Amino acid sequence: MIGPKITFIGAGSTVFVKHILGDVFHRSALKNAHIALMDIDQRRLEESHIVVEKLMKSAQATGKISCHSDQKEALKDSNFVIVAFQIGGYEPCTVTDFEICKKYGVEQTIADTLGPGGIMRALRTIPHLWKICDDMTDVCPEATMLNYVNPMAMNTWAMYAKYPHIKQVGLCHSVQGTAEELARDLDIDYQDLRYRSAGINHMAFYLELEKRNADGSYSSIYPELLKAYEAGIAPKDNIHGNTRCKNIVRYEMFKKLGYFVTESSEHFAEYTPYFIKPNRPDLIERYKVPLDEYPKRCVEQIDNWNKELAEYKNTDRIDIKQSNEYASTIINSIWTGTPSVVYGNVRNNQLIDNLPEGCCVEVACLVDAMGIRPTKVGKIPSHLAALMQTNINVQMLLTEAVINQDKQQIYRAALLDPHTAAVLGIDEIYALVDDLIKAHGNWLPEWIHN
Repeated sequence: MIGPKITFIGAGSTVFVKHILGDVFHRSALKNAHIALMDIDQRRLEESHIVVEKLMKSAQATGKISCHSDQKEALKDSNFVIVAFQIGGYEPCTVTDFEICKKYGVEQTIADTLGPGGIMRALRTIPHLWKICDDMTDVCPEATMLNYVNPMAMNTWAMYAKYPHIKQVGLCHSVQGTAEELARDLDIDYQDLRYRSAGINHMAFYLELEKRNADGSYSSIYPELLKAYEAGIAPKDNIHGNTRCKNIVRYEMFKKLGYFVTESSEHFAEYTPYFIKPNRPDLIERYKVPLDEYPKRCVEQIDNWNKELAEYKNTDRIDIKQSNEYASTIINSIWTGTPSVVYGNVRNNQLIDNLPEGCCVEVACLVDAMGIRPTKVGKIPSHLAALMQTNINVQMLLTEAVINQDKQQIYRAALLDPHTAAVLGIDEIYALVDDLIKAHGNWLPEWIHN
């Protein structure tokens, strides 16, 4: 059986390529896939080629690899399109987002989803995602896009709005990743957990979170989580070994809301007005909020990758364990018809009743030969919906800004951002946006500068 053509746009993200395609090669039906790697950075594209070639050898995969600098050429006749890139990179754009916001007193942790950093990243990114949709329409209209690019909700919303015919899903690892962390906090087997989550990307909540008992029945682990937190047993160190990041923010919100959120504390601290405030170092210390976390990670990841690459160049094989990312599961299910369930970011077509129709929601999806089919959730607890709405407001206005080329909606999106509004006054927010736009220059669409 001939395998699918899987095109990876942003293949210079070599660490991510390694995990996603390593997962693909673990699956027997995908071992003879044609992997098309595409990136505008020739050096990093060559590095990814080296890694993928050795991954294939280790997995005894028999497909082929092609490398491309031309996006349309890479996409031609593709069955699946994986998208993972960062427009403007860590330098200069992410550094710009952090440094300018810091001058105004707006401290950030990750700055890739909401707030000024998320808004600027969306403005840089959406036009490029639209170009991929244009090219897919021309050369692979039946392909399924698996999008890993942040800000996930704004990007996905903008693509659904302008290209409703493109089959796509936004993917994140927060639902399954957090479930693994919570199992570890309680010293229970992740495989004994079952859960139902719903909401928006980075602000979905486990509506049900249960463990299997010895007699085969299931019971909620929420009482145990609360007890472990109050006893100081949980949270354990971050699952990635990064002790700068503790889960205190999420556990405190769990105490107040009664449900556990699926994204990390360092992210969640930015999406609400409670944890990062001017002249309140006591809050930063109490909740262990890691300011400037993403720039630190970028420096560490670059250093670690350079060390790994040197090792990879001197070995014939690269063996890696299967990750918890959903991409290979989706590809395998659509290609073979084997059913699976994943959590995906999709258009809210009457899926969550008390969130706006048409916004981007994260829900369980059934996947098989028919494609990706989101499942209906119904109404979620009203206080969770209300909290999500504060983030959806920003997503909605920014998406409208890009679709309608309406610059004023950019400022309004920033005005309604919960964290920014808790720190700055109206005129300061406008000045901040002005400075960010000016500093980003040609990284932003031309209409923004007119």
